[in-house]
Amino acid sequence: MTDTERHHRTGVPERPSLDGLAEKWAPRWQEEGTYAFDRSRTRSDVYSIDTPPPTVSGELHMGHVFSYTHTDLVARFQRMRGRTVFYPMGWDDNGLPTERRVQNVYGVKCDPTLPYDPAWQPPKRPVSDEARKQPVPISRRNFVELCEQLTAEDEQAFEALWRRLGLSVDWSLTYTTIGPVARAAAQRAFLRNLARGEAYTAEAPALWDVGFGTAVAQAELEDRERQGAYHRLRFEVVASGPGSTGTAAAPGPGRDERYVHIETTRPELLPACVALVCHPDDERYADLVGGTVTTPLFGVEVTVYPHPLADPAKGSGLVMVCTFGDLTDVTWWRELRLPTRVVIGRDGRLLPEPPEAVPAQPYAQLAGLPVNAARRRIVELLTASGDLVGEPTPVTHQVKFYEKGDRPLEIISTRQWYLRNGGRDAELRAGLLARGRELNWVPAHMWHRYEHWVSGLTGDWLISRQRYFGVPFPVWYRLDDTGEPDHAQPLTPDESALPVDPTSDVPVGYVEAQRGQPGGFVADPDVMDTWATSSLTPQIVGGWERDPDLFARVFPMDLRPQGQEIIRTWLFATLVRSHLEHGVLPWRDTILSGWILDPDRKKMSKSKGNVQTPMGLLDEHGPDAVRYWAANGRPGTDLAFDPAQIKVGRRLGTKLLNASKFALGLGAADALRAPATEPLDRAMLARLSAVVADATAALDRYDHTDALQVTESFFWTFCDDYIELVKERAYGEGPGADSARAALAAALSAQLRLFAPFLPYVTEEVWSWWRYGSVHRAPWPTTYEVQRVAADGDPALLDLAGAALTQVRRAKSERKLSMRTEVPLAEALGPAALLEQLATIAGDLKAAGRIGKLDFLPDRTPELVIACAF
Repeated sequence: MTDTERHHRTGVPERPSLDGLAEKWAPRWQEEGTYAFDRSRTRSDVYSIDTPPPTVSGELHMGHVFSYTHTDLVARFQRMRGRTVFYPMGWDDNGLPTERRVQNVYGVKCDPTLPYDPAWQPPKRPVSDEARKQPVPISRRNFVELCEQLTAEDEQAFEALWRRLGLSVDWSLTYTTIGPVARAAAQRAFLRNLARGEAYTAEAPALWDVGFGTAVAQAELEDRERQGAYHRLRFEVVASGPGSTGTAAAPGPGRDERYVHIETTRPELLPACVALVCHPDDERYADLVGGTVTTPLFGVEVTVYPHPLADPAKGSGLVMVCTFGDLTDVTWWRELRLPTRVVIGRDGRLLPEPPEAVPAQPYAQLAGLPVNAARRRIVELLTASGDLVGEPTPVTHQVKFYEKGDRPLEIISTRQWYLRNGGRDAELRAGLLARGRELNWVPAHMWHRYEHWVSGLTGDWLISRQRYFGVPFPVWYRLDDTGEPDHAQPLTPDESALPVDPTSDVPVGYVEAQRGQPGGFVADPDVMDTWATSSLTPQIVGGWERDPDLFARVFPMDLRPQGQEIIRTWLFATLVRSHLEHGVLPWRDTILSGWILDPDRKKMSKSKGNVQTPMGLLDEHGPDAVRYWAANGRPGTDLAFDPAQIKVGRRLGTKLLNASKFALGLGAADALRAPATEPLDRAMLARLSAVVADATAALDRYDHTDALQVTESFFWTFCDDYIELVKERAYGEGPGADSARAALAAALSAQLRLFAPFLPYVTEEVWSWWRYGSVHRAPWPTTYEVQRVAADGDPALLDLAGAALTQVRRAKSERKLSMRTEVPLAEALGPAALLEQLATIAGDLKAAGRIGKLDFLPDRTPELVIACAF
């Protein structure tokens, strides 16, 4: 049964109101399948959207409303253009944000060494701050179950808000990134990456978030300003380099006869020092290149190397290389093939034992200390030994953080899974850049952000996380006779067995009793980065390898809408996975949202505490008003949150109700598709035809703001000028009245459909008064449709009529007279040709202005003047 058969005319209510429309129509749309995807249609009839799955870790805010409304505008427009729209909704419910929310809400932490307790019950919410500071340890399985429970609650709240906002999602297509379908897809893609050599495991330095206790990827970094201090340390020269003439360079700011100086903000890494580097052209240290120095306090000999990344103008020009202080240290370590001396553990404390070649006695005073405490202690020791030269110099510098973390990142050598992304493969990088150029970017300049990111990659994508609530790697390792895992030859399941959890499932050929035993097996303990799952959203929701018929109808998809700040993560990662697996772009177009700013023009974010939640605004002003505000923001352009704009949207919705009631009260409903014959009617419809063309072109290029503005501008002219000019005629009988009613009907029908993507509730309500079916299943208006009612109209005549009526109104207003006041005589002055045009609508002007007699005085003034006598 179609919407046309289901929706019946309801008649015009006596007192139409915006209140209650969401409660009335949202359930009906769901019950009647108004937005259901028709999978019987061919691929050319499908418009598929890779909808962003919001992270389920708290409340949605106005930034979400802003960007998701934009996507819904596209979906509604394409549906009215005759496409069957594949518009799913997903929930990104795994990963670190979810875990942190569970920890904060319940005051718990995961301890994977604990056994599962099926009788365990979470504490009552909310828990105290003290409980959060002293979290209760629970087993991994209990923790995961708690994550699933809380995300299920959050997802219900998210869905309720999206339904109220009026998103035209097909809710039967909803998925989660932790559900069995997503787990199977993510594990299948990984196994294929592994088989093709695109995924690999390696023991290597990785960025580590101490607070979350996991490695993080390059794409998830952000620089934050932090206060620090430069400490000037002296290293004693042991031997000059092999090219030295035996004469040291002249003493300068970086050295004296026996010592060289380095400046560092991280003196606690001194026991991890493995080399010093200088620029190859720095003459101050030319005699030291290849020579050795000893580290202060520890007396460890390290070699001096040349390297172009050393900046002669920074500090002394000589740099301490530690394993590892920053990413440049990793570059030097790798390129110079330096030894490794790790001193910081995964908990952010200095390891209890010193690295090889570092004396135990001085190190013992640092062992076990947190980084900041170790820094303070080593400064004390360096001061006492005389190896700290001068006082530390305060500095504000950029420090790398995980984007969701609150502690500076460390670099720790760990075994991780990586996926090739072009960071170390020039051919793959070139292929991914080429894919980016194939993509239609809206706005176009966003391509440069992608290009800059891909061109600047320095390593492959680290996809493993040392966490719990995520998709596990489908991998086990054989244990040798000593119980050591064989990482070189991982055990993997057949795709038909997916999804698997290696911590509870057993690889083929083994039994559970062999888990953790020499000669047996052990599960890979890690889970996939959330982006490693989210990067497969087109495959997950499109039925990849699960529903080949559906996948063929929706993939590659038409649109990826998303935030500009995740070009480097979600967009790039999705493109990488599609390029490697399918050899195509995952979608044709991408729309990048701007940011929502607070009244101080600062980006709204949960971390800043300046977010505005939407439900109260939806209740107070109605969803259409909130959508109106969102639609006034263009793709890629920031928009300030402005409650006044929401009020404008509500006034627009109210005016649409009242103007529609008035037009239908004149009998417009019975005149639909009848011809409009009068000049003013044809002029109005000619202008409307141009509006339809402009709005359609704007939406075709994803410029919803232009489409709304041109539609709204015409609507106010229609209400303020046209209706006032023709209402007296429309009340009457005869051809003139028939023409007015036909024009009103055609204009109302077209305008309701033009507004439908923006104001879905009020347009559906008005449509139900006089038309069958849903406005959202009605065809998008066309210029042909409008011109068929009235051909050869002159839109300039509508402007002229409006200008004349405005002058009459102004004359009354200046005299503080009611608009109903009669004007016994009015004179129209202006160019003869202009007055000839005005004469064709003189009857409408006289009726609207209550003019008794209207005289035309040509060529008396260069412009139109309406002089009123009272």
